[in-house]
Amino acid sequence: MAEEEEIGRVMDYFAQISVAGIDLTRKLRVGDTIRIKGHTTDLEEVVESMQIKHDQVEEAGPGDKIGIKVKDRVRGGDHVYKITS
Repeated sequence: MAEEEEIGRVMDYFAQISVAGIDLTRKLRVGDTIRIKGHTTDLEEVVESMQIKHDQVEEAGPGDKIGIKVKDRVRGGDHVYKITS
């Protein structure tokens, strides 16, 4: 059964480019599956690319502020979980 571990919070959403700004509290890598859940948000997707200050990175950790492309609208304060099997 899949488990979810909270790894951060959405701080911003940039609608014109469908990018979520996330403040991480745990490690995240490209290829990980995440779930973003909030009051009106619930979406799951694979992290295909990640940026820190417009630079592509493969991995980020606690304290990093990252940007990732998302397929649907998310909101500030939404919880971000990493799904592990």
